[in-house]
Amino acid sequence: MTPPMIARFWGVRGSIASPGLSTARYGGNTSCVSIHIADAGILVLDAGTGIRGLGKTLAGGNEKVFILLSHAHWDHVQGFPFFTPLYEAGRKITMFPTRLSTGSPCGRCLALREQGSPPSICPLLDQMDGERFPVRVEDVPSQPKCITQDEMCFLRDQGFEVARIPANHPGGAFGYKVRHNGGSLVYLTDNELEPPYPKVTRFEEFAAFARHADVLIHDAQYVERDMPHKHGWGHSLVHQACNLAQAAEVKHLILYHHDPDRTDGELDSIQENARQWFEARGCRLRCTVAFEGLSLEIA
Repeated sequence: MTPPMIARFWGVRGSIASPGLSTARYGGNTSCVSIHIADAGILVLDAGTGIRGLGKTLAGGNEKVFILLSHAHWDHVQGFPFFTPLYEAGRKITMFPTRLSTGSPCGRCLALREQGSPPSICPLLDQMDGERFPVRVEDVPSQPKCITQDEMCFLRDQGFEVARIPANHPGGAFGYKVRHNGGSLVYLTDNELEPPYPKVTRFEEFAAFARHADVLIHDAQYVERDMPHKHGWGHSLVHQACNLAQAAEVKHLILYHHDPDRTDGELDSIQENARQWFEARGCRLRCTVAFEGLSLEIA
């Protein structure tokens, strides 16, 4: 029997880390989810402050690590310099920049690119410049590598079947679908389903992308009282994420990327209200508010 795909949650907050007594149960670290597939390695979705905890569990191992960013905003990259495998000699860490640049690549960023394509700047490595972080990437003993061409093909060759879709977010972002052994997980953080600016992707397209997924992880940073002040900030309302899950007929919705000011008690209420929302509509899908330590097996 083929081992299942396992998803683990290391950071579930958005915008900025929010440690404290009021966020202790759900966690205060920013975005990071790991996907474990036997014989392929570990696919890390975003490198917020949650990646620090993941790194501790990987210390001393030899698993291949692939870090795939939704985008390069601070709350999705700031944990990377604290990722333990980065400081282990010979450890292979492969990254996928979210955009191409005409700047000069970092000396340790071994870009794989077609001849004549523009060099890449990797947002994970760029912050390790001696000014924004004291350790320069040139001085780490691991073997970081940036893939800048045909990223999804590269991942498929490594054993990860991944598709992506543009998200509605200021500055741009991507969502991803990971398939394994008949199961599927969709990761759509930092996605504004009904933005005031022109949509990159329509609701119907997101629904088709997530159709019948075993797990849909979707941005649910805001509730109605946050509007209209935060309309256009690049995040969805809880009820919008629920609408998408119902339209896509997914099996399990994970509400994700919680506002840093959202307390544990408020997240309890959001989960209960969302479950009642589905029950009132005769929809049997599961709904869970993401928390640090959550682990899911996807057959």
